[in-house]
Amino acid sequence: MQIVKEEFFRTFEVKKSKFIAHIVPYELYEQTLLRLREEHPKARHFVRAYRYLNEYEQIVEYINDDGEPSGTSAKPALMVLQGEKLINVAVIIVRYFGGIKLGTGGLVRAYGSALNSLLEIVPSTSYEKEMQCSILFDYSNVRLVEYECEKFSIVICEKSFDTKVLYLLQGTEEKIEKLLFSLERKVEVI
Repeated sequence: MQIVKEEFFRTFEVKKSKFIAHIVPYELYEQTLLRLREEHPKARHFVRAYRYLNEYEQIVEYINDDGEPSGTSAKPALMVLQGEKLINVAVIIVRYFGGIKLGTGGLVRAYGSALNSLLEIVPSTSYEKEMQCSILFDYSNVRLVEYECEKFSIVICEKSFDTKVLYLLQGTEEKIEKLLFSLERKVEVI
């Protein structure tokens, strides 16, 4: 499975209709949709499709044709995502109607082609399941722990300061194991 780490977009035209395809990490879907609706107030359709893994490692999929004939827009976009084995991503295709009706076959081809055109320029990386763990350590080791987290690409989700420092970390199992090995005698794993 593959993921996309940032937003990309590309414009595609068919018979004077303009299709602006956007792909974003799934966690940015809602805010991106709101932003695009503000940026494109005269657009006719905001076709959407997404795929993500839930907490049970099940793939959840969603499509919305946003007024286009059923099955002619979001379904082809979802099929492209499935074919590319993309996960934890959302696609929003903004359409400006050009005055010429494309028909159902034309819409299917246009939406699928718009997304395929976009994916030509989108770098994807392999999906790696992430986990969280908490570590407890002395104040004197804050700089060292933060340096090591950065070195191993571990995200510090939460920080708590009391008599000791408590960090909630997130990263792949392999990276967290390497971090903990590196900090072996300086931290306590909770």
